[in-house]
Amino acid sequence: MKRLILVRHGKSSWKENLPDKERPLKKRAYKDAGLVINEFGQFQSTPLVMWSSPAVRALTTAKLFKEELEVLEENFVVKEELYTFDKKDLLAIIRTCDDSVDNLIVFGHNPAMTNLVNFLGDQNFDNVPTTGLTVIEFDTSSWKGVKNGKTLLYLFPKNLR
Repeated sequence: MKRLILVRHGKSSWKENLPDKERPLKKRAYKDAGLVINEFGQFQSTPLVMWSSPAVRALTTAKLFKEELEVLEENFVVKEELYTFDKKDLLAIIRTCDDSVDNLIVFGHNPAMTNLVNFLGDQNFDNVPTTGLTVIEFDTSSWKGVKNGKTLLYLFPKNLR
């Protein structure tokens, strides 16, 4: 069994005139992350490998999860290729995960996140919101062939407030 956890980055700020990759999180994103992490922490207890986009908003969100879920430094990887908005690119990166990993959590961007959640899982969402988390499980031993998964959980901040 493989379990994929997809997390869209927290709400970002457009205040400063910064390049897209450098936009920081808004204050609300920290509160939202706390809500989602608290709920997810009750669901997920096995070791996690975390991959994050290098964009500030995604990486900051990932670091909040890493700290609270006590993910080991060697299991935390920043991947340049995760700065994508394309479902096919995102899926191709996930399929490169080593098969020794059973639980992969990926922090990235829309529309790739929503499109991939809908493509791989058995539930459809109009939009995975900022700091939205979904868990999809696959009856397979290899990441190379992940498809037709079962959506086990979705946590959206507005449902937790």
